[in-house]
Amino acid sequence: MTPSSDGTHTTSAITNKNSPLVEFKNATKRYGKNLAVSDLNLSLAPGELFGFLGPNGAGKTTAMKMAVGLIRMTEGNVIIAGHDIQKEPILAKRLVGFVPDSPYIYDSLTGREFLYYCAGLYKMNHDETSSQVESLFEKFKIGKWADNRAGEYSHGMKQRVVMASAFLHSPRVIMIDEPMVGLDPGGVKLVKGVLQEFTAGGGTVFLSTHTLSVAEEVCERIGIIKSGKLIALGSQDDIVEKDVRLEDFFLALTSEPL
Repeated sequence: MTPSSDGTHTTSAITNKNSPLVEFKNATKRYGKNLAVSDLNLSLAPGELFGFLGPNGAGKTTAMKMAVGLIRMTEGNVIIAGHDIQKEPILAKRLVGFVPDSPYIYDSLTGREFLYYCAGLYKMNHDETSSQVESLFEKFKIGKWADNRAGEYSHGMKQRVVMASAFLHSPRVIMIDEPMVGLDPGGVKLVKGVLQEFTAGGGTVFLSTHTLSVAEEVCERIGIIKSGKLIALGSQDDIVEKDVRLEDFFLALTSEPL
């Protein structure tokens, strides 16, 4: 593997005949003199489960929040299925489901009430919402907890309900930040299966995680970001040398010298 002229370890561009569902174009975010994300260029194809890796403070969450319109970019743009997140925010956001790293549900709401509340934000009709809610409760195995107050939920159950809400409006893209935190082994297996099913149907998943074993298992491509800059991009077979674990490769690229 040979670094490109800008220092990024990369492979050839996506060859999928369909247009990318997510495109970062020179996406940059500065906080005063601090550069959180620098000239991020990245395209994600339909049907792709993409892993976005990096140490704490590398810019993963900032990049994701720019993509869903929670943070305004200093420069550049992000295109969701042809819609600029800054120029056409409503159209772009209708196509994205977002799961933050810290799931939040109003403690006084039940899981069912929370999903109906989210459906209202997307102006979904009652019949469509009812069908989707029941299907998602089954998919995420929320079961008897559906009508309990969120204040009674474990972190893992909150995570399941928030993930269900991200799929509620039938998005084409799921952006999910640290999906496995707080989940037991059964929950981890369930979420991996849901994400793989989604991409098999043509959806795109942009997954940010510190759980390298999960990325190694389910992600077709990975990108590694450090200090706001994308430093590696490609399939694991292309960027990680044979017989080298992803964890060792990641640490070699991102660890600071002692």
